[in-house]
Amino acid sequence: MPGPLDGITVADFSRVLAGPYATMLLADYGATVIKIESPGYGDDTRQWGPPFTSDGKATYFESVNRNKHSIALDFKDAIDLKRAHKLTSQADIVIQNFRVGALDKFALDYDSVNARNPKIIYCSISGFGSKEGKDLPGYDLLIQAMGGLMSVTGIHEPTKVGVALVDVLTGLHASNAIMAAIIERNETGLGQHLEVNLLSALLSSMVNQSSAFVLGGVTPGVLGNAHPSIAPYEVFDCSDRSIVIAVGNDTQFVRLCSALQLPGLVDDPRFTVNSDRVANREILRILLNDALAVNTADHWYSTLHQYGIPCGPINSIPQAFALAGQLGLEPVHNGTVANPVTFSRTPVEYRFPPPELGSSTKKIIEIFGLDL
Repeated sequence: MPGPLDGITVADFSRVLAGPYATMLLADYGATVIKIESPGYGDDTRQWGPPFTSDGKATYFESVNRNKHSIALDFKDAIDLKRAHKLTSQADIVIQNFRVGALDKFALDYDSVNARNPKIIYCSISGFGSKEGKDLPGYDLLIQAMGGLMSVTGIHEPTKVGVALVDVLTGLHASNAIMAAIIERNETGLGQHLEVNLLSALLSSMVNQSSAFVLGGVTPGVLGNAHPSIAPYEVFDCSDRSIVIAVGNDTQFVRLCSALQLPGLVDDPRFTVNSDRVANREILRILLNDALAVNTADHWYSTLHQYGIPCGPINSIPQAFALAGQLGLEPVHNGTVANPVTFSRTPVEYRFPPPELGSSTKKIIEIFGLDL
């Protein structure tokens, strides 16, 4: 069964993470993604390791480049540049994350590509946008710092998230916008220029923390594992290790008190409703920790689960994959981390692994008539 994006061709000039993650999703859904790389070196993440696979490939690169073809083109070579022009003239989508303006001199910018191909959907990804921030380097760590994420993450000091989350969020926004533009083009026959930057994607993705400032005039700060608007909703210590308890409403809090045999907390005016519990979070945390400390995390997980209390252990990544497997979620397919979306009629297909640098150059030249 062809995927939902079968027949769509993507000329992927992006590298590292945000762009490649977006184009991998498009490839998973059936699009033909042609990854254009520089000869000899290719995508930076081909060299980002350790860790490496058993055959020496960087696991970072492998994580976001399945289902793609790789063609090696040198834009400073006249023939290769003509091939790039011809490829963009036939593609449905171009996606790139070069420094703002860097592709202008090669006539691979939006205006140049659109002049050759008015149906093109051209997606530009940058760190800080194409205006005053066009010259700022767009590394995920910098965005986490400058975009405020680190200011609300950590316990004793601002801390980055343990994965390049802003790149991933930006890739999701980019792929979502591209698919919306495809739908619109089906009606008008025209393409358009999409721009997404990491800073704006982060500010949008910080949802309640961002709106706390914009709508409430509040400057959020570091709360560790606690939640700024819900309590109890954090990490608690048991006799052997920690457990997460996420009480989202007053009814769940009543059940939690029953499970912990703390009926007096239900009628305590400090904890009656969620806003009271948030205001008195610290004393509530101490009382709950005292009750939880008498038994193990496994005991409390089983007990609280029976009472319908959202809770869970803090798993390592291997334990998380094991849990997903136990739940029948099939987190790994054909040796790769599975796409998280399931389709009832047009399932995701894992057609081929991430490509070797330039491995499809001859094939793409033949198929798209690039033999000049």
